Amino acid sequence: EVQLVESGGGLVQAGGSLRLSCAVSRFTSDDYAIGWFRQAPGKEREGVSYIISSDGSTNYADSVKGRFTISSDNAKNTVYLQMNSLKPEDTAVYYCAAAFVGIWRTSYLSEYEYDYWGQGTQVTVSS
Repeated sequence: EVQLVESGGGLVQAGGSLRLSCAVSRFTSDDYAIGWFRQAPGKEREGVSYIISSDGSTNYADSVKGRFTISSDNAKNTVYLQMNSLKPEDTAVYYCAAAFVGIWRTSYLSEYEYDYWGQGTQVTVSS
């Protein structure tokens, strides 16, 4: 069974930085997407960013462009989300998720495209 484990969350002041990690194991494909999502209290889950394993292509939600960077270390089977210039509105539980890449996929920023999820890590940004 595929496993994803997030780490790196915590409490940080506005303007600060955090790096989240997503350790991926037992994924049975070399072509997959790893996405980062977040969910704040009372809000729907939001796609933040994703990376495609085969070509390293990435994409970001407009709300985080220029502040967040997604990257991967294939040797460690780990995907990172570097979050800079954090704002209080970035406060949420952050999840990573994995999906097989396929032509039927419409948007890897949509939670509905993902098959496997981690347990989440809390990020709190104080003002």
